[in-house]
Amino acid sequence: MEQNEFNFTKAALDALPLPKSGTRNVYHDRKTTGLQVRVTSTGTKTFCIFRRIKGGQPERITLGRYPEMTIERARAEAAKVNAEIENGASPAKVKRAHRAEPTFEEVFEKFIPGKRKRDGRPLSERTKKDYRDSLRIHLGKIKGLKLSQIGRDDVKRVHAAATKKSPASANRALAIVSSVFNYAIDELGIYEGGNPAARVKKNYEAPRERFAQADELPRLFAAMAQDPLGDFFMLALLTGARRSNLQSMRWVDIDLEHGVWRIAMTKNGTSQNVALSPEAAAILQARKDAGVESEFVFPGTGSTGHLVEPKKAWARILNAAELDDLRIHDLRRTLGSWQARTGASLSIIGKSLNHKTHQATAIYARLDLDPVRKSVNTATAAMLAAAGVKPAAQVKRIRGTK
Repeated sequence: MEQNEFNFTKAALDALPLPKSGTRNVYHDRKTTGLQVRVTSTGTKTFCIFRRIKGGQPERITLGRYPEMTIERARAEAAKVNAEIENGASPAKVKRAHRAEPTFEEVFEKFIPGKRKRDGRPLSERTKKDYRDSLRIHLGKIKGLKLSQIGRDDVKRVHAAATKKSPASANRALAIVSSVFNYAIDELGIYEGGNPAARVKKNYEAPRERFAQADELPRLFAAMAQDPLGDFFMLALLTGARRSNLQSMRWVDIDLEHGVWRIAMTKNGTSQNVALSPEAAAILQARKDAGVESEFVFPGTGSTGHLVEPKKAWARILNAAELDDLRIHDLRRTLGSWQARTGASLSIIGKSLNHKTHQATAIYARLDLDPVRKSVNTATAAMLAAAGVKPAAQVKRIRGTK
């Protein structure tokens, strides 16, 4: 077993030779007391702290593997261990504490089922899948590290690497790191350090402003009319409802006589009354008359009982309509855009789409549903007219107006 002492650098560690099969080489950092890197014949390089106390047995504390653990992080961890020992803790006790500390992935697995939304509900299966995909794709460099081993520089490197693939996905990964650490601190009470994701600068994300234009509506309506799931997307367009609420839409929540759909709980953690235009009500009445035996307007074969993933159907519609950059969520934005085009105030649009802002919430609460219904009906009629489905309403000028 070869032992050498030098100043650890990335170039030096990368250039270390492999020992003979069945042996390992140990190298000591000249800069940090007790810090070693152990190299096996397979090329594995592991950072350790080796300390001996008077009257006691020598102890070795494993910190992490290189290059997943950087030299800077290894030195920081070694400094923490040395400080604990200098304050009277035995290496054996520090070793046990280090082993007991969970890794980021271990806390993540507790966070996924334990995290609650603002309304107290658990994360949806879709959100859980998105989080796990982010862990697998972007957070591999830190998922095996213990919480105290992850520093702000580590998080910045993860964010920078993810940004090369997708700036938006990098921001989502950063948010997940922050949420997992907050969960460990606030909910589990197993971590007393700071959140390394705090104050890491996010990428700028330009707000998406895409919505269906007047010249696109004829093709879009025609494609919807030919697709088995066209009703779903037409209702998404005519109500402006979020996809998740529309997927779980129940007949018991619909009042066709008065043109109201009651959503008990939205993404904002609030209920919502959705004004149904005559066209939206007609689609629902036709589906009801079809007599499908289900509590859901759009039934499904899975465990939820309702439609879960309409992406394939949306892809068919986009292909038929010769559109390639319109998303399902853009249908919701389309209604709001046409409301604005037809003169609706921001307050009315906010209430009809159930937007929640600190500035406008009080105004939304005071608004009556009638002006919302009028705005939705006007926007719906304008869209249908643009699509050639029905003639535009004739507007008569009132004497004395411009």
